[in-house]
Amino acid sequence: MTNESESVVAEDAEVDWDAEAAAFDDEPDHGLRAPEVRAAWADRLRSWLPEHPADVLDLGCGTGTLSLLAAEQGHRVTGVDSSPAMVERARAKLAGRDAVVLHGDAAAPPVGEQRYDVVLVRHVLWTLPDPARVLRNWRSLLRPGGRFVLVEGVWGTLGPVGIPVDRCAALLTPVTRQVHVERLSGDSVLWGRAVDDERYAVVATV
Repeated sequence: MTNESESVVAEDAEVDWDAEAAAFDDEPDHGLRAPEVRAAWADRLRSWLPEHPADVLDLGCGTGTLSLLAAEQGHRVTGVDSSPAMVERARAKLAGRDAVVLHGDAAAPPVGEQRYDVVLVRHVLWTLPDPARVLRNWRSLLRPGGRFVLVEGVWGTLGPVGIPVDRCAALLTPVTRQVHVERLSGDSVLWGRAVDDERYAVVATV
């Protein structure tokens, strides 16, 4: 393992996400509890997702916060997470919405023959050992004209982890027609604080 995105997989694999679930939403950009942070993410998501009601697959959905925003905007949402505790919280958050939350591997989601208009992934791709293969698999889950919405970044200074934007865009190029990058580091409201690392979204159509 030599590239940045792959070198952190072992570290991430050690995280007990079931244990993290109870406090996961305490982070401003996870729980979106502050109205201004929630509104900022809702605005961004609205600009990234289709204007019409669409089928959205939220992979590595965590406690379901982005899934909830998408459902509130009229989309039909399927969330997938590998942590039973995260799934439980996401199901509670999405109760009564046009949404389902499945327990499973984000890299190979248990959705059968179902196809989607959007594959939405936040802070997951960088943890996977073979992102190119995973993107090809996710591409197969999209309908013609569908899109990826990937929110990623590179975090930390002494031992940075993540996936740089140029590498993410390069990985998407073989499986998409158009790639649009949106830099997010300068929008402190999204994160509940000022940040000086690399954070971005990539919207790529197929």
